[in-house]
Amino acid sequence: MVNLAWLGSAIRNALGDGSRFGARLQYSDEGEIALETGGGIYQALPLLGSEPFIVVSGDVWSDYPLRWLTSRLRQGDLAHFVMVHNPDYHRRGDFGLRDERIIDDGERLTYANIGVFTPAFFAGCKPGRFPLAPVMREHIARGRVSGELFGGRWFNIGTPAQLAELNRQLSASA
Repeated sequence: MVNLAWLGSAIRNALGDGSRFGARLQYSDEGEIALETGGGIYQALPLLGSEPFIVVSGDVWSDYPLRWLTSRLRQGDLAHFVMVHNPDYHRRGDFGLRDERIIDDGERLTYANIGVFTPAFFAGCKPGRFPLAPVMREHIARGRVSGELFGGRWFNIGTPAQLAELNRQLSASA
């Protein structure tokens, strides 16, 4: 599932149905103005089905083993978040982690924009544009989110300089 917004047709044209990458892609078109992460996922729910699903932001690269992620979701939890140590540009972090539970206090880590969610995570949400963070905090406060600290390679690719650095590091390790 790929959420599309501004210039989404360029992504659809580049990826097609995904078959040349060994994948089967579906698209959820948000229009010209993105619905933010929460609104985009909420709009895609009918296409995602009733089982837990993995969310990975399009602007991160990681060697996290996604094949294990759905098994990390515990009975009764609504989500499981992958956390990383705080990068230089985000020293404050997002959430704490204690005994494999995401908490909203303590020493903070950065949400890696990798997680597994249940459709029930979005119960009570309404269609339209909304950020994911308030919904995350609501379920964290209720003790319904597990988490883990990932120590492998993870990169946020928010700028051309960050993309160039990732390419440099991957080329050096090849």
